[in-house]
Amino acid sequence: MNINEILSASIQQAFQEIFGKKVENITLQATKKEFEGTHTLVVFPFTKELGEKPADIAQKIGSFLVEKCPIVEKFNAVQGFLNISLKKTAWLSVAKQLSEKKHFSLPDKNLKVVVEYSSPNTNKPLHLGHLRNIFLGFSISRIFSAFGYKVHKTQIINDRGIHICKSMLAYELFGNGETPESSGLKGDHLIGKYYVMFDKLYKEQIQKLIAEGAKEEEAEKKAEAIQKAQEMLVKWEKGDKQVVELWKKLNSWVYEGFNATYTKLGVDFDSVYYESDTYLLGKDIIQEGLEKGIFYKKEDGSVWIDLTAEGLDHKLVLRADGTSVYITQDLGTADLRYKHQEMDKMIYVVGNEQDYHFKVLFLILKKLGRSYAEGLYHLSYGMVELPTGKMKSREGTVVDADDLIEEVISLAKAKTLEKMQSAGTEGTFTETEKEKLFEMIGLGALKYFLLKIDPHKKMLYNPEESVSFEGDAAPFIQYTHARICSVLRKAQENDTNASWENYTDLHPLEISLVYQLSEYINALQYSVEKYAPYILAQYVYELCKIFSTFYAECSILKAENVEAMQFRLLLCELTAQTIKQGMYLLGIEVPERM
Repeated sequence: MNINEILSASIQQAFQEIFGKKVENITLQATKKEFEGTHTLVVFPFTKELGEKPADIAQKIGSFLVEKCPIVEKFNAVQGFLNISLKKTAWLSVAKQLSEKKHFSLPDKNLKVVVEYSSPNTNKPLHLGHLRNIFLGFSISRIFSAFGYKVHKTQIINDRGIHICKSMLAYELFGNGETPESSGLKGDHLIGKYYVMFDKLYKEQIQKLIAEGAKEEEAEKKAEAIQKAQEMLVKWEKGDKQVVELWKKLNSWVYEGFNATYTKLGVDFDSVYYESDTYLLGKDIIQEGLEKGIFYKKEDGSVWIDLTAEGLDHKLVLRADGTSVYITQDLGTADLRYKHQEMDKMIYVVGNEQDYHFKVLFLILKKLGRSYAEGLYHLSYGMVELPTGKMKSREGTVVDADDLIEEVISLAKAKTLEKMQSAGTEGTFTETEKEKLFEMIGLGALKYFLLKIDPHKKMLYNPEESVSFEGDAAPFIQYTHARICSVLRKAQENDTNASWENYTDLHPLEISLVYQLSEYINALQYSVEKYAPYILAQYVYELCKIFSTFYAECSILKAENVEAMQFRLLLCELTAQTIKQGMYLLGIEVPERM
């Protein structure tokens, strides 16, 4: 029984019979909390065509529904808003339908989605900005998978270029054979240290040249450190054995470090691409575009595309010396991905500073007639800051992901222990169980906080706020799940099964809970349509708020009768399952005890 479909069909019938108008698409929204009802039809869009006042239209359709729609009990019309209340039997049918579901995934759509996320540089550790990227990419992968898509998770690691050579040069100058083992540092942290060393040396040399009379721009080019790094890049591109061996060694340390962080976060990839393998791709596509008249060549030999008709500008796609720019490589990599995966959709999770780049990339691929171009999407996201301010990698003030993870777990440990001691439950957990719980709560707090905000918005991450057991935070959701599991365990001990029959006297809060549970699939669908995990996060939080009110006002194990108790236990089961599944799609675990 799909309530939205039944209501929509009846409303369409109402428009036809009352006004003689055929309306194809009916959109229903959740009724605002200050009004009675669960579903609301906004009639303002129809006033001009029908030539009647919004309140009159709402009144006529509402009266029709009460008379003709089998699931509608009553309505109230507030100006142009028709708020609809359903019969209790309808909600019981919905609850029965929900109870019969065996899983939360939808049928296979026979469509493949590639999601690219993380994609770091190998000259520094992962940082707070990477975390938002990783959590968005991983959660959108799970959300699309649950919605019936076949998902392939990938990343392309920027493992070459001048920034990599900066770390390599600093290691050559100052490393003295240091290794992750000898230093006690993760490999990515070790190489990040040398990246900062290079920047310090480079700045010192620039200041010295300026003091000797050079202009700043000239000093930046003539500083010995940058010249040696550029020489090293040329040697790498020519395959110099010594440089390539150093590059491989340092990168291998970084990969070990990255993988340790990924494992800690519980994220993974199905394939990994490396820019060192793809940076020469795309030149054949440039030639193809020239032959088709999509690109043009300037007198100096550089190749461009004119996108002024699309509201953009002229974009360089190949330098005069025949070397690639980023767009060249990305064109080639897109073709390579399609060759490997034959995807229907490709989602690039990349920060909003690259919005223009992806507009250009997608436009060029469409102009080239690539069959996969219509399925490309840039999941753009804003910068993340801490209350202390912005992050600057080169200056060594980056908010390191590993450090932040440990800090949040430590905060979660302190708050959870405080709760345990207050409730007298600390002794019921072994030390191993407690450490696992602290990590689950800490990681959940971090992931949820970064996912609950619309990704397009810049955000401020507050570690203290994220580990709150009250309000819109993961620990509150995790605690709600654990509380429900406790109720269900007690019911099992009492040999009380969560089955029900002949229950008809639904409490308004039971209806609210059934309604919210029935909205799970819609929340999942909207998350897919908008490429937005925050929609699902908001849904789960709202479900927990409704359950908490229900729990406070409706006795479960001491309900007024057996039927009420059994029905409420069913609602507990459904709520726990939905919380667990929703949080799983966000990449977050929920405990059964807290």
